[in-house]
Amino acid sequence: MERRAYKQALYAVRNEDTALDIVQDAMLKLAEKYAAKPLAQLPLLFQRILQNIIRDYYRRQKVRSLWTTLFSALTHGDDEEERDPLETLRPGDASKPADGPHERLEQTQVVAIIEQALESLPARQRQAFLLRYWEDMDVAETAAVMGCSQGSVKTHCSRATHTLAAILKQRGVEL
Repeated sequence: MERRAYKQALYAVRNEDTALDIVQDAMLKLAEKYAAKPLAQLPLLFQRILQNIIRDYYRRQKVRSLWTTLFSALTHGDDEEERDPLETLRPGDASKPADGPHERLEQTQVVAIIEQALESLPARQRQAFLLRYWEDMDVAETAAVMGCSQGSVKTHCSRATHTLAAILKQRGVEL
């Protein structure tokens, strides 16, 4: 569960250290506030907490960005570092090992393409897709975690799968 939560946070924030912090915060909140809850309710509660912390992260980033923009307009410095906002994700371990080195390389490349395609999705589509198909939640659970209707979850998932399929087809990947 921790590894999947980490990957989910990593897809959302695109920073390994921040993703680790987010997962740790979510686990601590779950333990502190919901320790008395039945065990069956904990995975759904954890996902809800994780998504809320990710949303809070983006809210804070938006405020920081506003202040940074305002302050940078007041200063005259050309010493800004150019930095690529998208960081490369390492492919994770496959659930079933490939036969040989060629198959492993091919599988690693496909995983990298899929991860890159996931990064290009809008946040809500990526969130719905990961919860439904990565975390294997049903529509009702996903809607509860995302705080939206089941119809919205279906719409986000449909759009995400169509976009991913188009990207993969464009990159020559046939699954």
